[in-house]
Amino acid sequence: MTKSSLPKRIALGSDHAGFELKEWLKNLLTEKGYECLDFGTNNPKPCDYPDFSSAVAHAVASKECDTGIVICGTGIGSSIAANKVFGVRCALCWNEYTARMARSHNDANVLALGARVIGFELAWEIVKVWLETPFSEDERHKRRLEKISALEVLETEEAKAQC
Repeated sequence: MTKSSLPKRIALGSDHAGFELKEWLKNLLTEKGYECLDFGTNNPKPCDYPDFSSAVAHAVASKECDTGIVICGTGIGSSIAANKVFGVRCALCWNEYTARMARSHNDANVLALGARVIGFELAWEIVKVWLETPFSEDERHKRRLEKISALEVLETEEAKAQC
């Protein structure tokens, strides 16, 4: 992957548990030349992760941002919330290997991190691998992503039919 094809605009969001890590990562990413759009939270007061995860997911799905990072205590809730947005493939990663596979095999476009389960340095290593790993373009992975997209369409059509 060439430097010019790397994601440049990153949506960031966290709840109170992820606030400190989000701010730290935002500073590092900015230093490295990335443009960061911060969708909150803007302080460590208790708040609800779906509000921020969905904002990040919508920014990625709409192509306002190239990719997104969501952070909560474990990363689980944020990843579930982000994955409710059509077109988002959010992967909860806890080491460099899971980040590499999420991008290479699944072309995940949002990264979820658990601030209470990984340290800052490991989070940064995960983010670096995440941003530097391209999708493999292997036919088997493309086929699987097409099946995931088909599930999204099917779910949307079923929901519309129930209204």
